[in-house]
Amino acid sequence: MSVTDRPVTPPSAPAPWHAQDPDAVLSALSSNARTGLTTDETRARAQRYGENVIAAEPAPSMWATALRQLRDPMNLMLIAVAVVSIVIDEIPTAIVVAALVLLNVVMGTQQELKARASVDALAKMQTPQARVIRDGTLSQVDATTLVPGDVVELEAGDIVPADGRLLRTATLESQEAALTGESAPVSKDPSTLPDPDVSLGDRSNMVFQNTSITRGTATMVVTDTGMHTEMGRIASMLSAVAPSKSPLQRELDTLTKILGLIAWLAVAVIVVIGFVRGQDLTTVLLLGISMGISAIPTGLPTFVQAMLAYGARQLADAKAVVKNLTDVETLGATSAINSDKTGTLTMNQMTVRSLYFHTRWYTVGGEGYAKTGAITQAAGEPMPDFTMLAYGLCLDSDATVSDAGEVVGDPTEAALVVLAAKVGVDAPLTRQRYPRVAEVPFDSAYKFMATFHHLEIDGGTRFVEIVKGGPDVVLDRCTHAFRPDRERVPLDELRDELAAANRSMSEKGLRVLAFAARNLDGAEDAVTADPMSFVGELTFIGMVGIIDPLRPEAVEAVRTAHEAGIEVRMITGDHAITASAIGAELGLGGGAVGGTELQAMSDEELTAALPNLHVFGRVTPQDKLRLADVMQRGGAVVAMTGDAVNDAAALKKADIGVAMGSGSEVTKQAGKMVLTDDNFGTLVTAIRLGRSIYDKIVSYIRYQMAKLFSLVLLFLAASIFDINEGVALTPLMVLFQHFFITLFPVIAIMRDPAPPNLMNKPPRDPRQPIANRTSFTQWLAYGILQFAITLAAMLLAPGELSPDEANVPMTMAFVVMSLASIMAGLVMRRDPESGLTAPVLGALKVLTIPLVVTVCAVELGFLQDLLMTTSLSGAQWLTCLGWALIVPLVVEADKAIRRRRIAGAPETITTSEALVPARAR
Repeated sequence: MSVTDRPVTPPSAPAPWHAQDPDAVLSALSSNARTGLTTDETRARAQRYGENVIAAEPAPSMWATALRQLRDPMNLMLIAVAVVSIVIDEIPTAIVVAALVLLNVVMGTQQELKARASVDALAKMQTPQARVIRDGTLSQVDATTLVPGDVVELEAGDIVPADGRLLRTATLESQEAALTGESAPVSKDPSTLPDPDVSLGDRSNMVFQNTSITRGTATMVVTDTGMHTEMGRIASMLSAVAPSKSPLQRELDTLTKILGLIAWLAVAVIVVIGFVRGQDLTTVLLLGISMGISAIPTGLPTFVQAMLAYGARQLADAKAVVKNLTDVETLGATSAINSDKTGTLTMNQMTVRSLYFHTRWYTVGGEGYAKTGAITQAAGEPMPDFTMLAYGLCLDSDATVSDAGEVVGDPTEAALVVLAAKVGVDAPLTRQRYPRVAEVPFDSAYKFMATFHHLEIDGGTRFVEIVKGGPDVVLDRCTHAFRPDRERVPLDELRDELAAANRSMSEKGLRVLAFAARNLDGAEDAVTADPMSFVGELTFIGMVGIIDPLRPEAVEAVRTAHEAGIEVRMITGDHAITASAIGAELGLGGGAVGGTELQAMSDEELTAALPNLHVFGRVTPQDKLRLADVMQRGGAVVAMTGDAVNDAAALKKADIGVAMGSGSEVTKQAGKMVLTDDNFGTLVTAIRLGRSIYDKIVSYIRYQMAKLFSLVLLFLAASIFDINEGVALTPLMVLFQHFFITLFPVIAIMRDPAPPNLMNKPPRDPRQPIANRTSFTQWLAYGILQFAITLAAMLLAPGELSPDEANVPMTMAFVVMSLASIMAGLVMRRDPESGLTAPVLGALKVLTIPLVVTVCAVELGFLQDLLMTTSLSGAQWLTCLGWALIVPLVVEADKAIRRRRIAGAPETITTSEALVPARAR
C-alpha cells in the first residue's frame, strides 16, 4: 500500500497526545512501555498505516524532461539550422541536424533521469534506523517500518524517526529549527501539558519526525507516522524545488553562451560578405549553415554532466556516495583532510586490552567483540572481586552485544559489555535486575555518564551512583580511592600513582575510561530531582585501556595523501597523549595539541602553528568548526570526516563533509558524501577518482575547444579570402566530423586510465577556473595549428585539376581535419604528460575506428555523393598524413617544454602556475 493510499484516520484519542499522560497515550495506542508491540501487531498496523515515509513531490515526467532539454539554446540554434536547410532544399543536412538534436535531447534526458535515480538510490541507502522495543526486545530496524504504538529509544545524534509522545527522558534536548524555526535546542520532558491548544513549538513532551536529538536520552511511543506527522503535513504543501547547477556547470554554460555568440557573429560576417560579393541567397545560407554547425558546441554541457555522473557512479562503486554531482568536482581539489579517528582510521572494533583495578594491573585477552578471553595478572596475587567494576561496565552503558558479536550502540560501550562477559557477568540480565532510578547521560560538554541504582553490595542493598568517563574528568570529581585490599583512602594518597597509570596506558595509544562510585542511601528523591548535582565526592574504582586497532590500509592511505600534497590531521576526543601515539603509528607528522591549548590560541597563532600540528586531542565541536574555518580562510579545500552528532557542524562547514555510513543520522544529513564502509582509505580513493574525473573534463574541453576554434577560423578565412568559392567544408562534412570522427577521440579521453603519478601532484587551485587566460591561449594556439594545416592542405592541393577532381582541395582539407582530430585526441588526452606513453593501446584501438571511417568517406561512392568528397591518390593520402602529423608533433613538443620548465625551476613556480596547463585548461 502506498503512502497516499493508506487510511488517513489515526488511532482515536479523546485529546491531543501532548494533553494526555503517558499511560493514557500507551492505552490509546494499545502498546506497552516495557515490551512494545508484538510482531503480529506490528505487521497488522503496517498493513493499515503503510510505510513511515514522506511522499515526495512527483518528479517531472520523461516527456517534460525531454521538452526542457529541447528548449536548450544550443538545440534551438540547431533546429533553426535544420529549418533553413529545408528551405534551401538541403534535405540530407536537415535530416542529419535533426538527428543531432534528437541525440542531444535523448542523451540529456537519459542523463537527468539517471541522476534522479542516483538520488533515489542514495535516499534508500540512507534510510534512517531506529532502536525499537518489540516483543520485549530492543532491536534496530529501518525507520520506515515504524507504526503507531512502537516504543523507540532515542539518544544524542539520532534523527527522530516519527512523531512521538515522550515516556521517559534524561537531560533531553531536541533541535527543531526545521519544524518551528527555533534555532536553539529545546528542552524536553514527559510531563503532561494540560492545555490542548498549546502551540507546536511549546509541546515539550513531544518529539517530531526529522528533528534531531542534540543531548540526552529518551523513550517515546510513536503517535503518528509518514504523511500524518507534522513534517508530513508540511511536505504536502510544498512544491519541488529545481536543483541548482554546480559552479563547473555554470562556468561551462557561460562558456557555451560565449562560444555561441562567437559562432553567430562569424555566421553574420560570412553572410554579409556573401551578399557583398553578390552571391545568391541559397549559397549564402548554405555557407551560414556550415559555419553555424561547425561552431555550436552542442555536446559540451551534456558531456560534462555525463562525466560527473560517471564519476559519481565510480565513487558509489568505491563505497563513497556523493549527494550532488558538484561534489565530484570539489573532491579533486581537496588539499586538507581533518579526520576523525574512531572507525575511520581504525577498525571501530573496540577491545579492552589493559585493566587497572584497585591499583593493580591486569591484561585482557580476546579480539573484537567475541566474549571469550582470559584476564591475567602477576603470579602469586589473588583474583580480586570485580563486582563494583562489573556494575559500572554493565549499568553505565547502553550497548548490547550478541553472542555472535553483533553490536547495537556505541562501540566503546560494547567493549565494556564484552569485558563484563569475560569476568563472568551478563550485561542484559544485570540491567534487568538493577534498573536505573536516574541518570546523567554522556555529553561531550562534560565527558562523563552517571547512573543511579539499588545494588547488592556486601550482602545488602544500597542506593549507589556509578560514574564512567575520561580519567581526568572522573578524578576531578573523586575524593577517595580503593587500595588492593579494598581499603578506602583519600585520593591524594594515590593521585600520583593513578595519574601515572593513566599516562602509561595513554602513551601506548589506549583509550582510557575511568570508573567511580558513591553511596547515596536515603537520597533517592533528591537524586531523581537533580541527578547532576550528585556527581561528586566519588570513590575511584579503576580504569580500562581500550584499543581500536588501525585499519590495515590506513597507513598506506595517509602516505598516498601526503604524496598528493594533502595535509592529513587527526581530530579526536581522545587525550592528546593517546592521540599522539596513534598519529605517530599512522605517520601523520609531528605536533599534537589538546583542546585547552587550542582554545588558548588566537586565530593568527593557530594559522601560524598549523603546518606543525597534525594531531588534535580532547577537542570540542566548536574546536572542529573553528579548525575548518581557519584552514579555509588560509586557502585550503577541507574534507572533514565524522560520525557523531558533535561532528555535524564541522561537516557542514567543510568543503567536503564526509559522514560515516554507521554514524548518526544528523551527521549523514550534514555531510556531502557518505563512506558506506567507514574507511579512510576510501576517502583517499574518492579524491583520486575526483582528480581523474576533473582531468578528463579538462582534457575534453581542451580537445573540443581547439577543434571549434579551427573550424571557425577555417570558415572565416575561406569566406573572407574567397578560398574555394568561400566553401571550406560542406555542412554534411562538418556534421560527419561531429558524428563519426570527433566522437571517438572523446571516447578515448573518457576511457583513458588515470596517470600513475596523479596522486604525486599537489592539489589544483580551485580559484583557477577552467577557462582561464593560460588555458584559453592554449586552446586558441592548438586551434590555430589545426586550422593552419587544414588551410595549407586546401591551398597547396595539386593545380590544374580536371572537372572530376574539382573537389580534391576540399576533400584533402576534410581528410587533414579528420586525421588531425584523431591524432589530437591521442595526444591531448593528457597534459602535461605525454599522450604517447603507455598505456596507449586502448586509445589506439578506439581511434582506428574514425581512421577507417575517414577512408570510407573519401573512397566509397555513396559517401562521396553524400559528402561531396572525391577519391585521393596515394600521394595525396601521404600528403594529408604528413600535414596531420604536424599536430601531435607540435603538441608533444609544447608539453615537453612545459614539463622541463616545471621540473627545472620548481622553486620559482607556484603550485597554481605549475598546474595551470594540467588542470585549468
